[in-house]
Amino acid sequence: MASSSSMFIAALLALASWQAIAFDPSPLQDFCVADMKSPVQVNGFACKDPMAVNSDDFFNPARIIDQPRDTMNKVGSNVTNINVMNFPGLNTLGISLARIDYAPLGVNPPHIHPRATELLTVLEGTLYLGFVTSNPNRLFSKVVKKGDVFVFPKAMIHFQMNLAHDKPAAALSSLSSQNPGVITIANAVFGSNPPISDDVLARAFQVEKKLIDWLQSQFWENNNY
Repeated sequence: MASSSSMFIAALLALASWQAIAFDPSPLQDFCVADMKSPVQVNGFACKDPMAVNSDDFFNPARIIDQPRDTMNKVGSNVTNINVMNFPGLNTLGISLARIDYAPLGVNPPHIHPRATELLTVLEGTLYLGFVTSNPNRLFSKVVKKGDVFVFPKAMIHFQMNLAHDKPAAALSSLSSQNPGVITIANAVFGSNPPISDDVLARAFQVEKKLIDWLQSQFWENNNY
């Protein structure tokens, strides 16, 4: 009887372990360059004919991330992504990049990447950054400088701010997904289309509805709805 119970528990553990890794299996071929014109609907993108693949499919020109980007916007930051959408060779490889430029006192506002862990390296400047865990919402934050590296665990709310009043800053992030996705918290809550009921948000944030209505109007204006 004890032996049967042990085998049952072992089987459950094996099944749980398999399910834990099954969501992101390793590629089943050397590469799968995305065929962006294929009508086939899959989780990711269909593969380009391997015989039609060439070296350029695995190359992305430096001009994408080697120059600072315009940060003249309300948050004072600009994110330049290199993912499967503009680099088809990344398809199925589970990696992408992003360059983040910050104006003086610029912020990359609280957001999450639902499908990726992020490893950020500071290229220039000094940043205050951090992430918040799931409930009970513990904050892990740090001031980092040029050359420092910080990791944001998958799907955790995180942010960065340039602490300099007079100098821009920049960072380079590696992400563990070909298509990490991004959900900016304030945009999602106050700028969704259609909007979340102001009754819900007023109760959730414990504020008056007129404040919620004003916030929603600001984000709808920014999103050009």
